[in-house]
Amino acid sequence: MASRKTVYSQDTKLAELLTQDRRLLQLLPRFGIGLGFGDHSVAQVCQMNHVNAELFLMICEIYTNSSYKPGQKELRNINMSDLLSYLKASHQYYLDERFPHIEEHLQHIIEACGQKFGPMLSHFYDEYKQEVMRHIQYYEEEVVFPYIEALLHGQRSDSYKIKEFESNHTNIQDVLDDMMNILLKYLPGDILPKERIEISLDIMELSDDLNRHSLIEDRILTPYVELLENTQP
Repeated sequence: MASRKTVYSQDTKLAELLTQDRRLLQLLPRFGIGLGFGDHSVAQVCQMNHVNAELFLMICEIYTNSSYKPGQKELRNINMSDLLSYLKASHQYYLDERFPHIEEHLQHIIEACGQKFGPMLSHFYDEYKQEVMRHIQYYEEEVVFPYIEALLHGQRSDSYKIKEFESNHTNIQDVLDDMMNILLKYLPGDILPKERIEISLDIMELSDDLNRHSLIEDRILTPYVELLENTQP
């Protein structure tokens, strides 16, 4: 896939960047950036918050355009420890905020469905959540990240290579499609229609965010670690 030249600059005012794509707002807490930054530029805000500006813009690019793919020269300008901190913060966001929020509202719909659709909807949601957790909480947090951190400290391992990470990305789209079909197509129209629309939007936004998360790992994490593997003795 061809790389697209970045459209953002460190001189861009952060407020202007965020208004171009509202999805970028959810990145701020993961970098430890708060609101109230006035007319400061991306570079200024990142400096004030001890954030690598190159990495911040790189991730913004991936959220804005899924065809964007940074080159090796761009990758060498970021800090892997900063990227790992961002990815771990994303995991906490999914597990501590997004899933509990969705579960709270989805439970109302499950209770209103009765035995015909309630258990089925609950099953597909639980399967969806467990697949996500299995990958990010157990595989990434317990296998991939410790391997990278050891590599950063000069500790090589022949038992694992980052190439294996690509083949372990979980495909949960089928489960998500089944759950959305129940919410949108098969439940009777009089079962909490407003709340069903709201929860469907929440799930779709979470799914999009998780897809961008995977792109960040595919486009930044994996090639960066491959550079480490190939350059260390």
